[in-house]
Amino acid sequence: MSETRPVELGAGLRAAGVSIHHDFAPGDLGRLILIHGVQNARDYGFNAVHEAYCARIAADYLIDGGGARGRFWLAKRGDAVVGSVLIIETPGGRAQLRILFVDDSARGLGLGRWLVEDAVRYCRAAGFAAVFLWTVEGLQRAEAVYRSLGFKVVETKTNEDWGGTSTEVRYELKLG
Repeated sequence: MSETRPVELGAGLRAAGVSIHHDFAPGDLGRLILIHGVQNARDYGFNAVHEAYCARIAADYLIDGGGARGRFWLAKRGDAVVGSVLIIETPGGRAQLRILFVDDSARGLGLGRWLVEDAVRYCRAAGFAAVFLWTVEGLQRAEAVYRSLGFKVVETKTNEDWGGTSTEVRYELKLG
């Protein structure tokens, strides 16, 4: 489904021992969902329904693939998963960026920005017309990254499924 390829990381990420993988080893999915669920519960008050939602997205990707042009990036330090992003091909020549996540232990290194930038570079090279993502309102660092790359807010909606009321925000970047 995906192959491992060397990826050029910035000096700070390399010095911190971060590596990028395009394949999941046994246990990686479980580690990713564990850190994602625990950290999002702590940071945003999200419940187990949100964790299950993210687990379904990642599991579906591994089982079904992300379409002909789907791709994923898994950031690790040694065997520890510390970040991720997935690109899933959607109808109309669009890509959806999903499961963007950086663990607390790797925050402040520029990993989140690097993951988004490399995913956007990939989407351009793969010939997608646009890339979009859904996030929740109030994630200032992530929102700053999206805006700096040219993403625009195109939709908002309220969600009450994840342990409280949150505003979901759809960002889109036209590539063609």
